[in-house]
Amino acid sequence: MKKITAISIFLVMVTLFISCKKYLKSDQYFNDRMTLDKSFNNEKYIEEWLANSYSYLTGINADVASKGFEPFNFADDIYYGDRDVDYDPTNAGSLSYNRFSLGGYHEGEVNSWDQCYQGIRSASIFIQNIDQATVLTAAQIADYKAQARFVRAYYYWLLLRKYGPIPIIPDGGADYTESYAALALPRNTYEQCAEYIGKEMVLAAKDLPQSRGQLSIARPTKGAALATRAKVFLYAASPLMNGGKVSADFKAKLVDDKGNPLLSVTYDEEKWARAAAAAKDVMQLGVYSLFVAPFHSSGTVTHPATIAPPYNAQYSDKPWPDGWANIDPFESYRTLFDGELSASENPELIFTRGQNQSSEGINVMVVHQLPRIASGWNTHGMTLKQSDAYYMNDGTDAPGKDMEYGKGNGSQRVQGFVTDQDVAAGKYKPLAAGVSLQFANREPRFYASVAYNGSVWHMTNESQQYNKEQQVFYYRGSGNGYTNTMFWLRTGIGIMKYVNPQDTYENGDLGKVVPKAEPAIRYADILLEYAEALNELDGSYNIPSWDSSQTYTIARNLDEMHKGIRPVRIRGGVPDYSDAVYSNKTALRKAIKRERQIELMGEQDRYYDLRRWEDAPEELTLPIYGYNVLMTSNQRDLFHQPVAAFALQSTFADKMYFWPISIEELKRDKRLTQNPGWQTYNN
Repeated sequence: MKKITAISIFLVMVTLFISCKKYLKSDQYFNDRMTLDKSFNNEKYIEEWLANSYSYLTGINADVASKGFEPFNFADDIYYGDRDVDYDPTNAGSLSYNRFSLGGYHEGEVNSWDQCYQGIRSASIFIQNIDQATVLTAAQIADYKAQARFVRAYYYWLLLRKYGPIPIIPDGGADYTESYAALALPRNTYEQCAEYIGKEMVLAAKDLPQSRGQLSIARPTKGAALATRAKVFLYAASPLMNGGKVSADFKAKLVDDKGNPLLSVTYDEEKWARAAAAAKDVMQLGVYSLFVAPFHSSGTVTHPATIAPPYNAQYSDKPWPDGWANIDPFESYRTLFDGELSASENPELIFTRGQNQSSEGINVMVVHQLPRIASGWNTHGMTLKQSDAYYMNDGTDAPGKDMEYGKGNGSQRVQGFVTDQDVAAGKYKPLAAGVSLQFANREPRFYASVAYNGSVWHMTNESQQYNKEQQVFYYRGSGNGYTNTMFWLRTGIGIMKYVNPQDTYENGDLGKVVPKAEPAIRYADILLEYAEALNELDGSYNIPSWDSSQTYTIARNLDEMHKGIRPVRIRGGVPDYSDAVYSNKTALRKAIKRERQIELMGEQDRYYDLRRWEDAPEELTLPIYGYNVLMTSNQRDLFHQPVAAFALQSTFADKMYFWPISIEELKRDKRLTQNPGWQTYNN
């Protein structure tokens, strides 16, 4: 029997995944198989091929980007409102928020399947051939091969997160004399996919460096491989993939072509232990830490003096990392995202595409957050649910939180507004006059993330002085409030995260938006994952480290869970949870979910978290609330009374757990099965 390597199986499987024209794009430097040996003994071509393998990570495969490529940034926390008319449903770039949130997208829309498998093919060819290179040192070959292995596994991770279980291309090759039907591949189970990605990331980590220089910041490190592995294992341990009860019917329908279930229908607690151990592997590297900005007793308009949290005997007098005495919690969080801190200077950035985010990057997201006076689109906003999720500055809940959903504690929203006298007396910092007291005394991450009604936009890069340091209100008739155009915030709440004091879109100049590095994986995420996984354990497990150099004893240990949660909260300027919360698994689970909602807002995690937790059927069927945007400034009390956002809709059906596979893919691969609830193809 004639066999072919993994190189050629990709050539044969053209018809299984994408059209020839798209698929062969990665061969732009190479004319035919006869040139392959020569290509991998030419340093320029080697580097070009590796760069090509990376190239598919951008656009629709970015982790954090604007809605044109990543509507997954938007769930029940943030929304976009500039596509709420009848756009062409065949154009992925025109997906409206309502159609997205109602599951009205079609098979093949926002399709990253093709691009991921192109990247997998390119990386696989590189892995199979790089060892023959004589123009590189052994160290270079090992690093390049590890990079390609990381990239290939990362494409599988992106596919797994969006589409659920997917086909794993065999490394060993296939018989090229077989028919296309015989070469068709079924979907692997979720467990098989997670195991494969985990093993590949370990192999990559062995030869990847601990860190890279500024010019190679978007290339993976050992930590990036291990952090991705930790995320994969966390998802595999989560209810949707690990015997959850809510989606039992969904799981029964999600099968391969032989009727075998693709998601685990039985619960395995040890998966949580493996997820915790994988997160600990990253922590044990000793490479990463949370970024903190120093305490400032004085400041400027754009970088004000530190607003210290209310006195807390446990944290106020202690320096970081045991307390916040010498740090600025607001600046620590804001600087992570606004472009002031470069990727190479950020000790908590584990993996990033840097500023290479294509035409729908974070800069475009910021343009849609900026108010009209900064020539922004003024259409990306925040839900009241997300705004209320942020704590008060003493760690308590905001009065009136969740009362709209019948879950509140009976407290009422704060009435009244900041006066000129309050400002002169230094009360309610950083609020300006005219701002609702509902936004007073909130935690620092609130002010770094939320563009509340009456917040100040600095816009120091505006050419006209009168446009700088502008207080922006979202009352009807204010210029930034409700209009009969698309340029208004449907909830009356904007987003400040990712915005730099210099940012403006004056004259449509994207160059006036400070470039930002993509936060694909942050250390704060790993810490919270560690605590989440530990919290789910009842037993104790011995789990080897990624390189088998040691064995961890993994159990629900309060001191270990503190390591995951306490630094994130102290850096955020809020006290850690009480011992009563830590001692109660259900209470701590709820607290961790909220902490992720706050800390990782706008980083794409919320969309997937709600699904892996099986919380989506409850959280995404609640009405979306905001403020009453039809009210004018003369009706400001009425404006700040929460109402259901009439322009935003939301629901959830089981089919929305995973993205649909395109009909074209189902036609090409006869063994490929569709996700439940979506149109399939029967030949």
